[in-house]
Amino acid sequence: MFDGSGMMSTNYILEKSMDVESLRRKVIADNVANVDVPHFKRSEVNFESELKRALYQNKDVNENRLPSIITDERHIPFFVDRDIKSVSPRINVDYTTSMRNDGNNVDIEKEMVDSSKNTMRYNALVSALNHNYKTLKTVLRTV
Repeated sequence: MFDGSGMMSTNYILEKSMDVESLRRKVIADNVANVDVPHFKRSEVNFESELKRALYQNKDVNENRLPSIITDERHIPFFVDRDIKSVSPRINVDYTTSMRNDGNNVDIEKEMVDSSKNTMRYNALVSALNHNYKTLKTVLRTV
């Protein structure tokens, strides 16, 4: 009944974002745990830019799409529609910087700030998801 609705896609994005924030928390904890390991390179999670690309792709579809005729299944299309459910987080390792002489690039202050931001984002996502479920519950009660 609600599967294709905007509310369910919002719930999916919120749930996926909570999963990403959990992954981000693990990556930050790994960075903090290896702050004193020589030649350790910090990692970070990239998800928001990919999600933004998938969300706003459909607004500019007609302007950026090149017409193509696919006559064989082996042909590669010019433009592939991206589904929100196909977006997944990526863990990027920063090899370009170095904070210390031993090659380690973990800045403990930055990691602590990132950890606080992560906690606030996760709590905000939980609140938003709770609000959506309360709204869904209200709608189902009135039906």
